[in-house]
Amino acid sequence: MADPESSPSGQVIPIGIWDVLLLVAFTGFVCYYFLLRKKKEEDGDLPDFSFKVRQRLSSVDDGETGSFIDRMKRKDYKVAIFFGSQTGTGEDYGGRILKDLRRMRIGCTLLDPEEHEMSELSRLQEIENSLVLFIVATYGEGDPTDNARTLFDWLGETDAETANLTGTRFAVFGLGNKTYEHYNFMGRLVDKKLEEFGSERFFRLGEGDDDRNIEQDFLMWREQFLEHVREQYDITAETLGQIREFEIDVHDPPPSAVFTGEPFKINSYKTQKPIFKAKNPFLSQIRDHKELHSAGDRSCMHVELDITDTRLKYSPGDHVAILPVNNSDMVEEIGQRLAINMDTVMSLIATEDSPSHKTNPFPCPCSYRTAFQHYVDIASFPRTNLLESLVEYCSDDGDKQRLREVTAPGEAGRNAYNDFICVNGRNLLDVLNALPSLKPPVDLILELLPRLQVRYYSISSSLKMHPDRIHVTASTHDYITQTGRRGSGVCTSWLESLRGNDGARVPIYIRKSTLRMPMKPIIPIIMVGPGTGLAPFRGFVQERHHMKESGKGVGETRLYFGCRRKSEDFLYREELESYEASGALVLRAAFSREPDQPKVYVTHLLREDGAQIWSLLSQENAHFYVCGDAKHMAKDVHSVLLELTREHGGKTVEQAEAFIKQMKTLGRYVVDAWS
Repeated sequence: MADPESSPSGQVIPIGIWDVLLLVAFTGFVCYYFLLRKKKEEDGDLPDFSFKVRQRLSSVDDGETGSFIDRMKRKDYKVAIFFGSQTGTGEDYGGRILKDLRRMRIGCTLLDPEEHEMSELSRLQEIENSLVLFIVATYGEGDPTDNARTLFDWLGETDAETANLTGTRFAVFGLGNKTYEHYNFMGRLVDKKLEEFGSERFFRLGEGDDDRNIEQDFLMWREQFLEHVREQYDITAETLGQIREFEIDVHDPPPSAVFTGEPFKINSYKTQKPIFKAKNPFLSQIRDHKELHSAGDRSCMHVELDITDTRLKYSPGDHVAILPVNNSDMVEEIGQRLAINMDTVMSLIATEDSPSHKTNPFPCPCSYRTAFQHYVDIASFPRTNLLESLVEYCSDDGDKQRLREVTAPGEAGRNAYNDFICVNGRNLLDVLNALPSLKPPVDLILELLPRLQVRYYSISSSLKMHPDRIHVTASTHDYITQTGRRGSGVCTSWLESLRGNDGARVPIYIRKSTLRMPMKPIIPIIMVGPGTGLAPFRGFVQERHHMKESGKGVGETRLYFGCRRKSEDFLYREELESYEASGALVLRAAFSREPDQPKVYVTHLLREDGAQIWSLLSQENAHFYVCGDAKHMAKDVHSVLLELTREHGGKTVEQAEAFIKQMKTLGRYVVDAWS
């Protein structure tokens, strides 16, 4: 047999490097074509629905620039609505105003300030009769929401000449909570700065108070705002009917292409890879789950979450975010009431002319069961825009009238809503059951329900002492509504249901907090944390105990804790008393329900220790922390702090207030409270 590399005459033909490269390339192509390409065909490309879901992912149309002003001009939009939202309420209100305006035939768009250049606002002058509306929430103690951080920075870094908003018009609605010191800080800041930048106020600043009834505050402002819009834009034509943002597409994709509760990426719960964050949570296994109360009718749980080999790191004071799951019994009842097959897989996709800035309202495709269990909020009070949309789906005139009453404009409607929904504690299922003739389409319900929000809990452990665990301390709240239904917190009741479930996993990620210990451990700290307000301070105490055991110099660590009875709800009593015995902690505990004893609260103990506290604050630059109830406790503690500053520091009221303010500015007085 002849040598394949020899000529017929027997001479060897030389092979160069280029011949070898061409041969390798050809061989690679053949392998790809017959092996890899065939494998892809066997796996199957994503079906048509995937294109429908993804074809609108880009926020700009073909041929458009990223400028929202250019898009407004091209689409003949008159109003730009920006939202700053942490829990979704601000975004929801923005979407409702957008629909109101579109029903008046006014072109408008809903925008996320994080995705646009605020400097472009000056170009609104190029659009005749234009308006910019900001609906912004204040988060925590006067902070902007995450998506409004760039807006906040622009307001602080820009001057009137640079902003150049002369010839533009604006309106602002702020969302806040009066239990916090800096109530509606962001709304007031935006309103103030836009006027300073030369823009004309189109309508008065609106403010919603979440401590009372933010929905009613918004509805009152919205009614007056829309009336002003009708006058200014000379709207005489009858408004259009209901505007739908999404249409449903039912399909049968392979299981690998269906969301099952993941917040962002399909199958991210099956193939877990760091870095774990909001869009890629870690499924943490529960390693310990126990009751902390030894008696009584209340409950508080201690949960330990495993973070072994996750690269998740936290500092004392940080929060763990938990993605909750709705009650499965309630989910199934809703499915029965809506007469749907809960296993059906579908996608809600933005219509061609949708006012929404989103492709889908939640991760799609998914089953109806997944949507109701993981993605939409079915437990809170239904908002008026949902109830208003349900009227036409009632066949009984009495049911229609009831919904018209609770969604009517003015004080009568607000009172009716309060009586029917708030006083009775009705959620979506309660409304469906209270109105037997109501048979709404499931896609309308899913479109209008708000997203189920992440819950945040202060981490109650130190990474130094528990390198592979996150501890959560959470109280459960069970109650009976006026309609006789048993109610409870969405996340805490779900966590409670996992007790004894070996292998149960919880989606989590870490969120940094402003609650930070001093950089130098020698600086004393004073902590006030009644009830579950103790949670972050347990982490503080553990951290400083570990430092002390390691031979580091640690300043005084003083904790003021409060509960009802020493024998009933003294959280982590043995642990705290052991730290006290070792000299790592000065423990001061107040009990408000001890038999035959006067009621004692943390404020009483603070007054008793006024001289010592003042000495630590004034002589040793101690840091002062408060965690817990914002409505009463945090305010009372603040008042006591002012008192002891005046009494033991010899200061006037003005001087005491200035001293406390300076402590806050320097990060020495930090409050992490909730209402």
